[in-house]
Amino acid sequence: MLIVGPSWVGDMVMAQALFKLLKMRWPQAEIDVLAPAWSLPIIARMPEVREGLVAPAAHGELALGKLWQAGRSLRRRNYAQAIVLPRSLKAALIPVFARIPKRTGFRGEMRFGLINDMHDLDERRLDQTVKRFLALGLARHEALPDVPPPSLDVSVQNQRALFRRLKLATGRPAIALMPGAEYGPAKCWPLEYFASLAQMLTGAGYAVWILGSAKDRPAGEIIAAGGQALNLCGQTELADVIDLLGHCEQAVTNDSGLMHVAAAVGTRVIALYGSSSPDFTPPLTPDKVVHYLGVECSPCFQRECPLGHFRCLREITAEAVFDSVLFRVAG
Repeated sequence: MLIVGPSWVGDMVMAQALFKLLKMRWPQAEIDVLAPAWSLPIIARMPEVREGLVAPAAHGELALGKLWQAGRSLRRRNYAQAIVLPRSLKAALIPVFARIPKRTGFRGEMRFGLINDMHDLDERRLDQTVKRFLALGLARHEALPDVPPPSLDVSVQNQRALFRRLKLATGRPAIALMPGAEYGPAKCWPLEYFASLAQMLTGAGYAVWILGSAKDRPAGEIIAAGGQALNLCGQTELADVIDLLGHCEQAVTNDSGLMHVAAAVGTRVIALYGSSSPDFTPPLTPDKVVHYLGVECSPCFQRECPLGHFRCLREITAEAVFDSVLFRVAG
């Protein structure tokens, strides 16, 4: 099987639920995943996947020539089925060019003939992203099974190397703070709240590691200023963050891709939702606390607060989040 994967970190982690379902139903299935290059470290930690393949066109780029060449090169693999998770025209082209006989996906933009095993998207029945992924591994209108939670492999060997390289003391329980969110600032808890929380946690005896990409490094500096928290943003690759989260006792995080990574490595998740909804993209772990106020204008799913007040996140206090960490309040 060839899975045409999604373009976002969190969605790729949630897609593992589909891979698990396919392997439960067909243990001998060989699953390859076509996805952006950044996602290969995540895919490599999924034992259900045989190989991660780099998608030839960047997000937002059509590049028909590249797609045709990629599809042609895949013909020798003799895939029996492709499952196309994105609903775009572009995502459906490579399976056609690869001459894969069964091409499964949802009805989407101009895809008639490209997708020949077409599923209608019932948004009421499939009210979560992960359910939509699972549905494409089932017959049409087949009842959804329980969601198999994602579970990424953690490399203890790489953990130890990171502890040495980053000079991380491991004698105290570690809490990860993850202030980034690719979608936009309306999903981001205020940095001054993260900074206050970091001081509370270090005062309570925790090691605090701020995790994210290089673009999150300025935010990490604000959070770490004047305290003992360590800003590791930009000092790690995605595979490293997986392993560091696997060591952390808990993670405090916006609704982001790394939130889903934390859930998938067994870390307790304290999730902060503002413009998005925990009903649609919850952390797929029972060991979680979700802070979501559900103010009258949320979820708006906007990149920036359209009303300018940002109440949905500003009214979640650092003290309330600290209590969730310290006293392990049930979610």
